[in-house]
Amino acid sequence: MKIETFELERVQSLWENLVEINLTESGIHPYTLEELLEPEEITELSRLRLGYGQTNGTIEFRQAISRLYNGADIDNILVTNGSAEANFCAAWNLLEAGDEMVMMLPNYMQLWGIARSFGVDVRPFHLRLEERWLPDLDELRAAVSPNTKMIAVCNPNNPTGALLDVDAMQEIVRVAADVDAWLYCDEVYRGTELDGNESPSFYGMYDKAVVTGGLSKAYALPGLRVGWLAGPQAMIADSWGYHDYTSIAASPLSNQVGLRALSPEMRPRILARSRAQLRGNLPVLQEWLAAQKGFGFVPPQAAGMAFVSYPMDINSTELVTRLREEKSVLVIAGDCFGMDGHLRFGIGGERDVLIEGLGRVSELFAELLGEIDND
Repeated sequence: MKIETFELERVQSLWENLVEINLTESGIHPYTLEELLEPEEITELSRLRLGYGQTNGTIEFRQAISRLYNGADIDNILVTNGSAEANFCAAWNLLEAGDEMVMMLPNYMQLWGIARSFGVDVRPFHLRLEERWLPDLDELRAAVSPNTKMIAVCNPNNPTGALLDVDAMQEIVRVAADVDAWLYCDEVYRGTELDGNESPSFYGMYDKAVVTGGLSKAYALPGLRVGWLAGPQAMIADSWGYHDYTSIAASPLSNQVGLRALSPEMRPRILARSRAQLRGNLPVLQEWLAAQKGFGFVPPQAAGMAFVSYPMDINSTELVTRLREEKSVLVIAGDCFGMDGHLRFGIGGERDVLIEGLGRVSELFAELLGEIDND
């Protein structure tokens, strides 16, 4: 099997530690253990025996995760090493060469690349900037066929921060049910809604709905490398078998810290911090954009990033390269989401870093406009 280069992750892996300002992170500024846990809890962790642990996740941790989904229990949950492994195991389990998959764009493109590498025919349907990033459901209906094996969506959306309303969710379910396709939803940003109202999950809306979640984004704990699948018991049991061939088990330390993060006392505090970080930083980006000309922007409703169209006639990868080389600032090119002419800015990090980074982006934009005027 030949795999495609996962451009988003490759760009970040190559450059994020070599620039002065990194605006590529799509999550919330991460916790330290001292910020997250009480001293006695850290002491308790220090006594944890570092064995393999339960390979599908501890019973207690799966119970905590299952409480996030109406009607779920521990047999509906598989704990993985990050949501990236959850995506891989689900695709490996559910898709085969010759299948069709219809996928929302823009989107986190891991599933796109995995499916194509498996020999799956991947077809897009789009969120539209001119419709405030609402999905083109007519395009979805036209894209599916009796051979469609999976419809893949992302809600809250990466990179736009848009949310599906309940009517759109129900229509996507109807389209999937009409062709008996799996409905797979990346829900790793669920809990970051700026208005404080947590989005409904696709879990339980359809008997072939599978969702992925994790602690990296909304919970600001990417270093734990904890993700999960939530879905029908038989599908989860099968996916566990695929997990046996990948990482086998998530760290017992991560299971324990994750259990604490999802506790009834701590989960609301973590999500409140995440929302406060976004509410504080979004106006910084909005004020910066107001000083620019010709940019297209719909404020994100959730998630840790914003997706912006720019007016200059320059490829997004070329623009990002110049920002990195000339200003030591890293942002994500729209090319990484199949949408040139856009940039993704992370807004979940430290406010001072965001302000400094946007200032440097302004410098390059001014220089580019000067070059255009001189031509």
